[in-house]
Amino acid sequence: MGPQGFGNAIHSGRGRRFVTLSLETCRQIAQSVQREAERLQLRPLTIVVLDSGGHVVLAERSDASPIGTFEIARGKAYGALAFGMNSRDIMERAERQPYFVASAAAALNGRLIPVPGGVLIDDLDGQLVGAVGVSGDTSDSDESVAIHAIATVGLRSRETSRR
Repeated sequence: MGPQGFGNAIHSGRGRRFVTLSLETCRQIAQSVQREAERLQLRPLTIVVLDSGGHVVLAERSDASPIGTFEIARGKAYGALAFGMNSRDIMERAERQPYFVASAAAALNGRLIPVPGGVLIDDLDGQLVGAVGVSGDTSDSDESVAIHAIATVGLRSRETSRR
């Protein structure tokens, strides 16, 4: 385990530090999402955690999660990584520039879901380490439990513009 137990630090020859999310941290994020969803009495959720390269580290679905929630959760997280912003901000951009977001979705082979629930994960130094996508309840609830879960494991969620 690396610093704070959340991943492995890798140093390049130029002194730049790359941090990855550990599987254990991803499990803790998913467990925290599920606990908060139960506390709030949300509908069954699916959680997908991606590393900073967009690879699935963990996917978990609640019993009775609707079909398609894996693809939606992954698309929320993947879109956040591709745009470098939370999926709520992508939704707001889609409202202003629908042609651009539609073109980006096509370029990403449909792996972009521009609604709240995809949240970027930063380490304590502000370096991007991945993203979590949640799907199954309202998009606002999906986003809320994702942000809560990231904080419970000692990482930071990227701020959303909330214009």
